Amino acid sequence: MISNHDTNASIHQPDSYMNRIPVHVALIMDGNGRWAIKKGLDRSQGHAHGASKLREIVTKFGEYGVKYVTLYAFSTENWARPQNEVENILEILLTSINSELETLHQQGVKIIHLGDKATLPEEISHAIEKSEQLTENNSKITLSVAFSYGGRSEIIQAIKNMVSEGIEAKNVDEKTFERYLTTYGIPDPDIIVRTAGEMRLSNFLIWQSAYSEYYFTDVLWPDFGDEDVELVIKTFSSRNRRYGKS
Repeated sequence: MISNHDTNASIHQPDSYMNRIPVHVALIMDGNGRWAIKKGLDRSQGHAHGASKLREIVTKFGEYGVKYVTLYAFSTENWARPQNEVENILEILLTSINSELETLHQQGVKIIHLGDKATLPEEISHAIEKSEQLTENNSKITLSVAFSYGGRSEIIQAIKNMVSEGIEAKNVDEKTFERYLTTYGIPDPDIIVRTAGEMRLSNFLIWQSAYSEYYFTDVLWPDFGDEDVELVIKTFSSRNRRYGKS
């Protein structure tokens, strides 16, 4: 974990601390609703403003050399939110895909959806498939969007698929299991960032995060900007990752 004190200190580290760049940054984008309430706005306006930050933040991480960015946009538990809020989030997702897809494609971004497409409205499911097909050959940076995603449900579905394919228990190891995860082919996140002061994973990449670094900040997602991206990079560069070996 990183405290506020650690966060403030890390920005003063010398440039030599920038020599270790994370390959994969995963983001839990929290605080959209609180940001809106603080400004006397409707929660939907907070979600819309948060969505408008995505390309900027992904681009900034890419400038540092990050090759994979994963965004936790909507969890399986978020379906339990008030219906009007869920409908607004779905509308924002569709609008974002339609407005940002061509630009992201031109920037060499490969888009991958993580989550259960079967739970999504048909129009959104088709838009996601279109974005994946259009960008599948891009290689500058891979953007994975976890929408209607839950770490536990991902693991359960992987087990079900293994059983249905007749995988014998004696042949199950970590590499075999990982082939059945929706993140197969994507390296585990080097660092997981959560905004808005919360300090938990909330069912996000719980298998893949076994040796991830964590970075927690009080900054609300709509206020997360270039300086915050730099702090994430500097913080990661200052960590000593031992993977339990010493």
